[in-house]
Amino acid sequence: MMRLALITTAATVAAVLTTALAPQAPAPLSYVALGDSYSAASFVRPWSTDGCGRSGQDYPHQAARRLQLELTDVTCSAAEVRAGLLGPQVELKGPPSVPPPGGWAAKPAQITAVTAAADLVTVGAGGNSVGFAEVVETCVKRGLASFGTGTPCTDHYARGGGAAGLNARFAALEADFAVLLKEIRTRAPRARIAVVGYPAVVDQSAGCGWGSWHQLGTVTKGDMPWLDALERRLNDLLREQARRGSAVYVDTYSSSTGHGVCASGEQRWMYGIKDSLTGPGEQSDPPSELCRSIPARGEACTVLHPNLRGATHQADRVTEALTALGVGRP
Repeated sequence: MMRLALITTAATVAAVLTTALAPQAPAPLSYVALGDSYSAASFVRPWSTDGCGRSGQDYPHQAARRLQLELTDVTCSAAEVRAGLLGPQVELKGPPSVPPPGGWAAKPAQITAVTAAADLVTVGAGGNSVGFAEVVETCVKRGLASFGTGTPCTDHYARGGGAAGLNARFAALEADFAVLLKEIRTRAPRARIAVVGYPAVVDQSAGCGWGSWHQLGTVTKGDMPWLDALERRLNDLLREQARRGSAVYVDTYSSSTGHGVCASGEQRWMYGIKDSLTGPGEQSDPPSELCRSIPARGEACTVLHPNLRGATHQADRVTEALTALGVGRP
């Protein structure tokens, strides 16, 4: 009996020692994703219903799955660097495009999700800070008034009354982004940071037709080169801020040229102004009254955001960048 007890005890001790001495799998790295609707992949199913429209197929989710990271994704549609990342976000636009009675609750500043435990932080924002959606809306209205001729939007923003305001927004974004990167460094001193640029939206006008809401609606072809230059100006600012802040810049523009809103079929990685939804599942977005008034077929007013192919392309570039930083290596 005593011998049996000794054998049992020895076996238990051996098992404990084996478990204790066996190599343990490292804990997954902590990854925090900050950003706006391009980072949240708004309108790509399935999305959250809290007003942020955050997709389970956005590049943070896809990259985290590929690299086995522990993800905190606080990206949100309509977020600006100042009102959204550095400060609370009150204005939410979904999807869902129609808010619940009483509206959505304000979101805390995304930066509060960054703590000393963070190993990786990605930031994809700035378009809302410079008013890109408002610029597109102005181009649509001015293009309609000009019956598709000339460069009415370029004239307004490059040489007319809109130039000073746009330049002021770029100057404010430059200052705010520098503050954002400094705050991330303060909160998470050991984190590796990647700044994610914007993919090509209208890098070419070939293939676009005036009045096609599946593309750019009533934006004139003459204004499309200026819209592209505006996006490249924004990406240049983000690239420079990344350099100054000792962060990695993720270029999603170069590899997406030829796949903007004017491309067709599977070559198009960008939703038009009104379009059919992509992504797994059957989630739909009941259109707003304004969206219903647009004379075009399409499930939702997706207003120039990456579709599922576009979100996957962003994930490819972000995954490559994080891998280059040493993530996923033994």
